[in-house]
Parts: sequence; structure tokens; C-alpha cells
Amino acid sequence: MDTTQIADAPPPTPPPSAEQKRAARGATRPGDRIFLGLSRGSGILLLVIMAAIAGFLTYRAVLAISKDEGNFLTTFEWNTGVNPPVFGIAVLAYGTIVSSIIAMLIAVPVSVAIALFLTHYAPRRLRGPIAYVIDLLAAVPSIVYGLWGALVLVPHMNGLFGWLNDYLGWTGIFSWQGGAARSMLTVGILLAIMILPIITNVSREVFRQVPQMHEEAALALGATRWEVIRMAVIPFGRSGVISASMLGLGRALGETMAVATVLSPDFLIHTSLLDPGGGTFAQNIASKFSEASEFGRDALIASGLVLFVITLLVNGAARAIIARRKEYSGANA
Repeated sequence: MDTTQIADAPPPTPPPSAEQKRAARGATRPGDRIFLGLSRGSGILLLVIMAAIAGFLTYRAVLAISKDEGNFLTTFEWNTGVNPPVFGIAVLAYGTIVSSIIAMLIAVPVSVAIALFLTHYAPRRLRGPIAYVIDLLAAVPSIVYGLWGALVLVPHMNGLFGWLNDYLGWTGIFSWQGGAARSMLTVGILLAIMILPIITNVSREVFRQVPQMHEEAALALGATRWEVIRMAVIPFGRSGVISASMLGLGRALGETMAVATVLSPDFLIHTSLLDPGGGTFAQNIASKFSEASEFGRDALIASGLVLFVITLLVNGAARAIIARRKEYSGANA
């Protein structure tokens, strides 16, 4: 036998101890078993609640849609008090999506800029007060935003609307015929102000988790502060910013009282974002639910089911985007 082969052979692996075998089989301590059971039960309970909500909404929606004389998806009318009833969600879906897109286009860049300023540019003595003010904005109730929007924002939007009409009115999207500024653009701006604290706070916490070695390495290679942010900070926090944006979008999609206070509802799709009118799912449910009949409430629940599905699709899309960019997440940095 070759003695060199024996000398070079790796040492035998010792058999696992009894404690390692118990750890491999699962939690054995009473506290671990209790925590495992509570965690598993919480997850199952969440799925059961989601299924119950979906089942309730679907059942009540089927009762209403089966009696609808119009096309539920394309009808530009909401009249559940006549016989036969005619109602549809075309205007509500358009208003919900458009106002949320406007809010995201405004809020996401501003929120990311504020988060980067607080984490990489602001003096230390200013970071705390600014962050505290942002936290206060997140705690303001929706109805307060709505009252501020109706009493302060709407009367001061005429100047902006006039400027947009003068320079961009030829597009048709920003044409304005005068009147109160209770339009989709006003709603989008108000929603942007409401979701800005959420996106800012989450993005700020994500940017604070960037490893210091990444930034120091970029600086050592001669990068400027902006290049450090572009090459090290933003790639690291990209998935977190996406998650923060989805949280803000969820609030924008389901916002009720603020939109109901500011918007002048009607069931027309306006080409211009400056024309008063329109509607959203949440605003329509809030304004009509108290005076609706039993069938009218079923119809409103049917529209709520559509909003529920849209929210699930948005969150699913966000999860898919984050999964495709796992290499940028903080866990894998």
C-alpha cells in the first residue's frame, strides 16, 4: 500500500453528536416548539383570512353582476337603484390607475432624493429634525389631508393649471377650460404628498444599511460622492426602494376620504387630466355605501373585488421584480 496516499487522505468525518441529530430533526426545546407552532399558525391564519375575504367578495360580487344589464367592465354608468340595474367600473378603474400613476411619478423620485439627502448629504444636526417631520406627515389622518386639499390645494392649483394649458395644452392631456381644480391631477398630487413619507422612511432605512466598505472602496478608487451613490448605494437599495414604492402604491390605490373630499365625481373618462370629474374605487364605495340598497352594496362590493385583485397583481408584480434583482438586495450584498 502506498503510504503517501494514506498520508494525503482527509481525516474521517466524526459522526454527528446527539445534539446535532436533534437539531437536524427540528425544534426540541419547549420554547422552540411553541415559537414554531405560533409562527406556522400565524402564516396559516393569514392565508385563511385572505381566502375568506376573497370568498366573501366573490360571492357578493356574483350576486350583483348576475343582475347587471350593462357590461360590468366597460359600462360608463353606476345606477343600481333602477330596474333593471346598470353599472360598470370603467371610469372607476381608469381614475384609480391614473391617479395612482400620477402619485407615483411625483412621489418616488422626490422620496428617493429626500432619503439620499438624509443619509449622505444632510448635516448630522439636521437629519433628526427632518426625519421627525417626515414621520409626523406619515401619522396625519387621511381626512386631514382631504380637508387641506379641498381648502388649500384646490384653490391654489389654478396657476399651475393655467401654465400647463398655455405650454402643454396642445397635447390634450393638459388642456384646461377653467373651473375648479377638482381633477385627477389634483388628486394625484394630493396622493403623492400622502405616500411620500412612507416611501421616504423605508428608502432611508435601506440606504442606511449599505455596507460602509462598499462606499469606502468606491471613494478609494476616486469616485465622487454622486458616483458612490450611483454605483454602490442605489444598486444595494434598489429592491428596498421597489418595496417602499409598492407600499406607497397600495395606499394610493385604496385611499378613500382624501380623494372623496377633493374630487368632483362623475362617470365620464376625461381626456384631460385637468378637467374636473372622474372617480376611483375607494371614493365611489365611500360616497355611496351608506345610502345604497342591499343590491347596491353588493355592486359596490363587486367593485371592491376588482380593487382587491388589482392590489394583488401589483404586489405580485413587485415580488417578481424583486426576485429578478436578488443580486442587488441587502441580504446578498
